[in-house]
Amino acid sequence: MTDVSYNTDTQEAEPTMRDFYELMKPRVMQLVVFTAVVGLLAAPVSVHPVIAFASILFIAVGAGASGALNMWWDADIDQVMKRTAKRPIPAGNVKPGEALNLGVALSGLAVMMLALSANLLAAALLAFTIFFYIVIYSMWLKRSTPQNIVIGGAAGAFPPVIGWVVATGSMAVEPWLMFALIFMWTPPHFWALALFMRSDYDDAGVPMLTVTHGRPATRRHILVYTVLLTVLAVGTAFTSIGGPIYLLAALILNGLFLKGAVDIWRRDEVMSEEDNFAVERKFFKLSLLYLFLHFGAILAEALLRPWGLGGW
Repeated sequence: MTDVSYNTDTQEAEPTMRDFYELMKPRVMQLVVFTAVVGLLAAPVSVHPVIAFASILFIAVGAGASGALNMWWDADIDQVMKRTAKRPIPAGNVKPGEALNLGVALSGLAVMMLALSANLLAAALLAFTIFFYIVIYSMWLKRSTPQNIVIGGAAGAFPPVIGWVVATGSMAVEPWLMFALIFMWTPPHFWALALFMRSDYDDAGVPMLTVTHGRPATRRHILVYTVLLTVLAVGTAFTSIGGPIYLLAALILNGLFLKGAVDIWRRDEVMSEEDNFAVERKFFKLSLLYLFLHFGAILAEALLRPWGLGGW
């Protein structure tokens, strides 16, 4: 951890339930839950509603545990960065030890209960996901290499695989296609954020690509990854989890996403500073919609397939 202190001695009131809720990164948790649900429902095996609900609940708890542990470890740099300075620990609402205890307790609970409600393989994948996010990404990659978000993006890509394994108890190609969508989407998504938040990463000493290689190189990387993502996303339409609905969504979304990446690539530093990174901000917002609608299309294909309307 970097040598930055944060003050929790002035905390007078006990943390509220909202503080603990924010500690678990609810926005990230929502994405985890949604992609895990899609993975579960896209599987070719039906799951009892009670088992499905319980499994998704414990996957969400595992995601919340990861968020709490990440905030515990990153509390020093969270205080330095404007984007994260109001998080519960740097704001003084929750003590670091409380976040650590919550994260560890929820991790154990989530893995144990997923093993009981679903199967051991799903629980093992959830445990590995938490370990990967906290140890591999947060403790190691994030502060040591500009490839942090490239490799670390795997942590956010596991939920649909876990959802699939909850239903089937085994691996297959299809959940790894969903994994690949998230994995390839993550770098351009976060690099766009880093373009207009570079000062945050500079101040915190986090070696994002914008800090180590500069904005022009970051823009080129965004374009390259977006091209590769487009090939993957459109190609997925012709697999067993795709179909005409997904293909239409993929063509429209990837056309827009690719145009946004080209617009970013064409820019220069003077233009970016003058208009406050409007193109980068637009691309970042589009990236949120991009992933949600791709998985929404996969879900639509899965729900319509039993009626003979989804898939090819």
